[in-house]
Amino acid sequence: MTTPENEPHWERQLLEKLALEALREQKIKRRWGILFKFLGLAYLVAVLVLLVDWGGPEKLADGSRHTAVVRLNGTIEASGEASAESINEALQSAFGDKGTAGVILRVNSPGGSPVQAGIVHDEIRRLRSKHPQISLYVVVEDLCASGGYYVAAAADKIFVDKASIVGSIGVLMDGFGFTGTMDKLGVERRLLVAGVNKGFLDPFSPQDETQKAHAQTLLGEIHRQFIEVVRRGRGDRLKETPEMFSGLMWTGSQSIDLGLADGFGTVGSVARDVIKADKIVDFTIKDNIAERLAKRLRAGGTPGVASLLGLDPPRLR
Repeated sequence: MTTPENEPHWERQLLEKLALEALREQKIKRRWGILFKFLGLAYLVAVLVLLVDWGGPEKLADGSRHTAVVRLNGTIEASGEASAESINEALQSAFGDKGTAGVILRVNSPGGSPVQAGIVHDEIRRLRSKHPQISLYVVVEDLCASGGYYVAAAADKIFVDKASIVGSIGVLMDGFGFTGTMDKLGVERRLLVAGVNKGFLDPFSPQDETQKAHAQTLLGEIHRQFIEVVRRGRGDRLKETPEMFSGLMWTGSQSIDLGLADGFGTVGSVARDVIKADKIVDFTIKDNIAERLAKRLRAGGTPGVASLLGLDPPRLR
């Protein structure tokens, strides 16, 4: 009788069977592992699709009557969320929607670029003229200062909370001077320029009084433009005081007394009681992930005026 032990090479055959079985089990485990990883990745993608704000305004498909809202949050700057390009695009969509009964610009901003603020201000006035049947109201949340108020002055009316901070009608340009530190460290500044004022307000050189006076003239001109915008926008409602255009800020209650604002209100109350359209549709343009990354790369990779000149450009802030 032949037994496994009597068969030739039975040990090798047994080891081969065990090895093949182990390999088969490893392949099965690997396939299940790939499947679970794929399912996990699909789950994460689904969560991102549901939770991430991919941009684009919310709109009504049926064109029913509503209050359109555009948010202006944060610093007003070309590379930020509150850029003139994104705010104006949202305002154009809001005014152009056939169901829009009125527009609310919801402001919470410390200010920013006078150029960006001016572009938004001018676009509001253009849209109000193009669509005279649609009013635009500003609702201030925590802060509407400097460039934020520059934009708000174009509205039909401005509504605030009693504790809102409003004002700061002024312009600034700041920087640093390192000449004393360089002297202590024994560092010599070697600046070569073509054009006597090319090193304008260089932070590593002693301050030039002529250049300082020129910078003050620039600030004064932008300040004058700001004051004209406020006077034109607020008209007879404005109760001017010596401090009004000094850069000071006031509470919402004080701003109403000064004519810088018209009354108390929130987005909900203005939509309900002033515009008479309870339904609210948000037209704010939000950057998607790719656009946010591109803006960060542009902001981080390109030297700005501040890094080239050692001072920040004029700001309504």
